[in-house]
Amino acid sequence: MKVEGYILAHDLGTTGNKATLYSTGGRLLASSFYPYETYYPKVNWAEQDPRDWWRAVCISTRDLLKSARISKKDIVGISFSGQMMGCLPVDRKGRALRNSIIWADQRSIKQAEEIRKRIGDEVYKITGHRISPTYSAAKIMWLRDNERHLFDQTYKFLHAKDYIIHKLTGKFVTDYSDASGMNLLDIEKRQWSEQMLRITGIPLEKMPSLHPSTDVVGEVSREAGEQAYLRPGTPVVMGGGDGPCAAVGAGVVREGSCYNYIGSSSWIALASKRPFYDPQRRTFTFCHLDPHMLMPTGTMQTAGASYQWLKENICQIECCAAQKMGMDPYEIMNLKAESAEPGAKNLLFLPYLMGERSPHWNPKAKGVWIGLTLTHKREDLIRSVLEGVAFNLRIILDVFEEQGASVEEIRVIGGGAKGKLLRQIMADVYNKRILKPSLLEEATSLGAAIAGGVGLGIFKDFTVAERLIKIVEVHHPRPELQAKYEKLYGIFKDAYKALVPIYERIAGLR
Repeated sequence: MKVEGYILAHDLGTTGNKATLYSTGGRLLASSFYPYETYYPKVNWAEQDPRDWWRAVCISTRDLLKSARISKKDIVGISFSGQMMGCLPVDRKGRALRNSIIWADQRSIKQAEEIRKRIGDEVYKITGHRISPTYSAAKIMWLRDNERHLFDQTYKFLHAKDYIIHKLTGKFVTDYSDASGMNLLDIEKRQWSEQMLRITGIPLEKMPSLHPSTDVVGEVSREAGEQAYLRPGTPVVMGGGDGPCAAVGAGVVREGSCYNYIGSSSWIALASKRPFYDPQRRTFTFCHLDPHMLMPTGTMQTAGASYQWLKENICQIECCAAQKMGMDPYEIMNLKAESAEPGAKNLLFLPYLMGERSPHWNPKAKGVWIGLTLTHKREDLIRSVLEGVAFNLRIILDVFEEQGASVEEIRVIGGGAKGKLLRQIMADVYNKRILKPSLLEEATSLGAAIAGGVGLGIFKDFTVAERLIKIVEVHHPRPELQAKYEKLYGIFKDAYKALVPIYERIAGLR
């Protein structure tokens, strides 16, 4: 359907909100970012004030319309992407009863263990996920056990984007993709699991109503429009969780298509019509924005964070050089790593600087260099970190292929995907084509905008992403490096297994 105007997408991330404006043809016009704080009141606690989310949405919208010189009358619809796996209790009027407990919070270890004792591995077949304090269910149980008065006052538990949607429309809603990160959704039935709600003691009436990501769930109210610089009556489309939105923004909308996000953490995810139930539970499954698709995923903890640690603690020379030359330190590090031979003279880096999720699910794992000798130079250390991240992600990819996935090419997005050397290393280590889309850091908001366009009838379906997303560079695996990398990959996997008892002993030290 031909519609003149613009789609406004809000991406409520961990560090702030990015407001992005797209034409109804899918072209990026402008974006505006407004930060907010994360509070750490105790060890393993991480909270955000939802009033900061609302302020960020209002100010970023104002700044965006001003910089793009667009009238609010030209906004044909609003859609959302949001951080997942949180816990925000609100009352009947949608007022927050406390700060939101966000995804990074790990206070609910005891409650996660309680779920494990009651249901065990069966949760994986119901929700697509392991039991973890990361997910919303354990966080809600913590609230029940430790702030009972607030739990009793709670009308609904919401995520970040859901709270903003309520502020705009007065509706208490969430979508399947965001709900699939709670340990409470039956991912195949796409409904709240009665069994999980019973086990966790969470009343069904405290959960928001479930919607596809493309549902128009309401319109901007007059009061909200005045605060958020929006025209009252503007349609509001549900949108989705940040990971599933990124999948659509990367063009992963057909069965078997695959993307790799590279930021501080990194994940590989697929579009699939069926869930992937790994016998070792190394991966997990979210709902895709497309209601006919799921999104099997594997996430590692410290990808870009390993490279950042290297920059801050070992690469002071490169940082000084970058400052003098007016360059990004990572550019200098990449140039240095490029001068090292592939395989870094058989130096291996195990990138477990903050434990590990996929593929090992071992919070006790530690970072390690193996094979270090007097012949190694700084460039070898730098290259080994990039290769170590790629080796670890290769394990996740192998798990998917063990489950029947057939992956020939992978789209890469995120800030870490800017590095040409890393993209080529990934092609060589994965032995797959690596595709670089034109939008690396805006993929999440683009996915939200596409959901908005589908919901408003502007786009027929999610396959429009394939037309809107341009591939600007392709990296092919180099045959002459396959034997080298395969041998190192085998050693990389064996090294982790050999070190597991050492990790246990280190964890036992005081």
